[in-house]
Amino acid sequence: MLEQGIEVHVLHFSSVFASAASRREGQPLAVRVAERLGVPITVEDVTEELLALVQNPRHGHGSGMNPCIDCRIMELRRARRLMDQVGAKFVVTGEVVGQRPMSQRRFTLRLIEREAGLEGLVVRPLCALALEPSIPEKEGWVDRERLRGFAGRQRTPQMALAAQFGITDYPEPAGGCRLTEPGYARRIADLRDHGELNLANVALLDVGRHFRLAAGAKLVVGRDGPENERIERLAAPADLLLVARDYAGPTALARGAYDEDLVRLAARITVRYGQGRAEARVVVTVSGARSAELMVSPASDAGLDALRV
Repeated sequence: MLEQGIEVHVLHFSSVFASAASRREGQPLAVRVAERLGVPITVEDVTEELLALVQNPRHGHGSGMNPCIDCRIMELRRARRLMDQVGAKFVVTGEVVGQRPMSQRRFTLRLIEREAGLEGLVVRPLCALALEPSIPEKEGWVDRERLRGFAGRQRTPQMALAAQFGITDYPEPAGGCRLTEPGYARRIADLRDHGELNLANVALLDVGRHFRLAAGAKLVVGRDGPENERIERLAAPADLLLVARDYAGPTALARGAYDEDLVRLAARITVRYGQGRAEARVVVTVSGARSAELMVSPASDAGLDALRV
């Protein structure tokens, strides 16, 4: 678009579900590219809207918990609003027809445009020659002959084009949205199924081992020192923190409705992952919403498999 003399304003969407590969040193890669190209960029956090879409997407989920079609409609609606604010005439995206099995089929691309209020106003420079001309192409605002006709799952042509533009810092082809990752999606589904899908609980998904002890009781067990520290920082006033008193090991966070039996189970799981796991009995210190010291035996591996999320 820049080569055609078209003024560009970049819109980048950020959320808690963006993969680490899409950022460098806490900054979205898109910001770096926009700076390199000398174009303005607006970054919008869509976490709250995306949480609602994950909960109940009108067009369903993909292979994981990814509501790709609904997410794309939401993004293009936001682009439509920014288009009006900055005086833009159309929207440009980097989509390639046939690349994403859910949101980038021909029929789906048209559906998304229509529901976003942008029918005919989305230019897809990478695959334009494989699609019907958009309004900007028909009107001559964009020279269609200078666009590409990429299609399908292969990313090699896009990567070669990026190299031509000197763009080398970008996520791997499979990266992007964590909702497509099987393990992460399973944990998101667990939160949704138990009515616990909120930002505070999602923040815990990146850390520790996760266990569902009861319908309203979740346990997160740290795997190393940095995770233990992060778990302590993420603890809410109503949470319980458990550590083995006399042995090195994890910090565990118990969140939800915990009765005495569930606290003891959480303590046994905490001991299982520490250096006291070979002992017959270990003292576990409980702090946070309540304080206690419990003498418990380590949990057995066989029982843990059924509780693991």
